[in-house]
Amino acid sequence: MNVSISDEQSALPISSSSAETIVERVIKGEGQTCDEVSVFFVTTEEICRLHRYYFDDPSITDCISFPIDEDPATGYRVLGDVFVCPQTAIDFARDHKGDPYEETTLYIVHGLLHLMGYDDIDDEDAAAMRQAEERHMKRLKTSGCYLKREEAI
Repeated sequence: MNVSISDEQSALPISSSSAETIVERVIKGEGQTCDEVSVFFVTTEEICRLHRYYFDDPSITDCISFPIDEDPATGYRVLGDVFVCPQTAIDFARDHKGDPYEETTLYIVHGLLHLMGYDDIDDEDAAAMRQAEERHMKRLKTSGCYLKREEAI
């Protein structure tokens, strides 16, 4: 599986290797496979621009997912792209006395679940999404697998 991590923000230093491990564990934990998936850590301005452009909503959000499909001719599966705004996690964590790395981890999990078919529009689907999030967050926490600060080289 090719996991592409792109960090286009500076609000929260992020270890690409820890993000990649989270992505791999969540996908495996759902019993799914793919050939490619991408996670982009973006600024508040960028997440708002994407939200406005694709959803006609200029407000800030935590993450946006764009699922892609398997190529029927080759069987090659690109799961899709997840855009995460760490500044949203920082703000939420500050207001709720939480950890911005844990909150950003949750946003990655949430976005990946969307790529794998979960939805949170109606109450029943949202409940299933929350259960899956809790299951993955507990498993990640138990194994010490959360986002971490980028290590100095």
